[in-house]
Amino acid sequence: MVPTRKLGRQGLEVSALGLGCMGMSQSYGVPDDLESIATLHRAFELGIIFLDTAEAYGPFTNEALLGRALAGRRDRVILATKFGFHFDGTQTVGTDSRPEHIREVTEASLRRLDTDRIDLLYQHRVDPAVPIEDVVGAMADLVREGKVRFLGLSEAGEATIRRAHAVHPISALQSEYSLWERNLERDIIPVLRELGIGLVAFSPLGRGFLTGTAKRAEDYPEGDYRRGDPRFQGANFDANMRAASVVQQLAWRKTATPAQVALAWLLHKGNDIVPIPGTKRRHYLEENVGGASLALDGADVEELDRALPPEAVAGPRYNERMMAFIDR
Repeated sequence: MVPTRKLGRQGLEVSALGLGCMGMSQSYGVPDDLESIATLHRAFELGIIFLDTAEAYGPFTNEALLGRALAGRRDRVILATKFGFHFDGTQTVGTDSRPEHIREVTEASLRRLDTDRIDLLYQHRVDPAVPIEDVVGAMADLVREGKVRFLGLSEAGEATIRRAHAVHPISALQSEYSLWERNLERDIIPVLRELGIGLVAFSPLGRGFLTGTAKRAEDYPEGDYRRGDPRFQGANFDANMRAASVVQQLAWRKTATPAQVALAWLLHKGNDIVPIPGTKRRHYLEENVGGASLALDGADVEELDRALPPEAVAGPRYNERMMAFIDR
C-alpha cells in the first residue's frame, strides 16, 4: 500500500503518489472510459487516494468521469480540481479568475464531480488581469462556506506565492517537476519550504523521456499534445533521448523500471513532494506504485543529479503560446 504524506502545514494528508487524470480525457490518445474507471478503482485498492483533475481536462468531461467513478467511494479519496481558464467551446482562449467566475465554475465542478466539497482547489494558471489577493479571497470564501477544504496554486511564481499565502494559507503548489524538468529547484522550492507549502509534481516521468517510451513529435496522432512539444522535435528529441538513458541504466541495476526510478528520485527529494503520474491503464498504475517502495541510496541520487542537470535537456518546456501562461 502507498503510504501517506502531508501537503502544507494545514493538515492536508494525501497518498505519497497521486494519480493525474488528465490523460483519461484528452491530450494523450483516445479516451477509454471503462479502462479509466477500472484504473481509478484499482488506485483506491493500492492506497492511491489523491486524484487530480480540472475543469480544463476535456474540457469538463474528466470531472464528470471522476464523478461517475467515485459513486459510493467519495469519502475514501482526496479530490483536487482546478479553475482559471476561459473557453470558447472546447478551446482554451485565455485565463479568467474574476471572483464571480471562480464561484460560478467551482459550483459547476461540484456538480460534475457529484460531490458537496472539493478537498484541494487550485487556480490553474495565474491570471495577470486579476490581483492574486482577489483570487485567493474568493477561494477563501469557498473554504468558509465548506465547499472547499484547502487551497492551491499551479505554475505560480515566487512573488505570487508569497502574496497569495498572505491572504489565506496555501497548502500546495502544483508544477512540473521531475528529474527531467528541474526549473523549481533554485527559487520556488526554497520559498515553498519557507512558507510550509507542499509541492505536487505533475509530469514526473518527463512526458515519456524518463521511461524511454517517448516518440518523435510526428509519430503521435493529430490532436496529441506531444506533436507540438519542442522537446519531441528534431534534434531536440535525439539529444533528450540520449540524456535520459541514464535512468534506464540505473533501473537495470536496481531490477526496477525507469518509471519507478524516476518516481523514487522525486520521493527522495523531500517528504513535502507528491508526484502525480498520469495514466489511464491499470498496468502502468501498478508499475508506478512500485516507485513508492524503491530504495535509492545517496550515490544513486547523486548519479542521477549529475547526469540530468537542468541544462542537459534540449528545448523549452512548452511552445510559445503555452509558456505565456507560466508565471515565471
